[in-house]
Amino acid sequence: MVSYQRTSFRHWIDEDRDGCSTRNEVLIAESRKPVEKGDRCKILSGEWHSYYDQQTVTDPRGLDIDHIVPLAEAWDSGASQWTKERRQAYANDLGAERSLVAVTARTNRSKADQDPAQWMPPSGDARCTYLGDWVSTKLRWELTADRDEAETLRALAAGCGGQAIEYELAGG
Repeated sequence: MVSYQRTSFRHWIDEDRDGCSTRNEVLIAESRKPVEKGDRCKILSGEWHSYYDQQTVTDPRGLDIDHIVPLAEAWDSGASQWTKERRQAYANDLGAERSLVAVTARTNRSKADQDPAQWMPPSGDARCTYLGDWVSTKLRWELTADRDEAETLRALAAGCGGQAIEYELAGG
């Protein structure tokens, strides 16, 4: 099997050809205020809520767009067997509200490629939302979970009440 390389997932492209990359589409969708755009859909300002750490951010340079299920985790969970087109669709998934989220760069980088067995958002208020987002993304893309990940998800979900997990299978 070929080992994971980030370049196996072509991302931050302009899938709908409207001049805005996937990154900028997420920034536009998640801003609490109208965004100011410059040339070529460059996002200059807005206001975002990074739910992982409950921070408000007004400078888009302070944000990363997080793949809820990181690319390397997706690779290890089944994406290594996908076509390059399906990996591209995954990396740019605007079809599910929570597959990609704007979060502080610092918090996203602390997460890196870890699953919930190794990393959870620093804000306790974010954890049940994060678990729901994680599970719905895994189900949407028909990705597997290893034993540690599944056990952690079950244990942590016990404290989340009866949260419904909604998802629609991804095409491609």
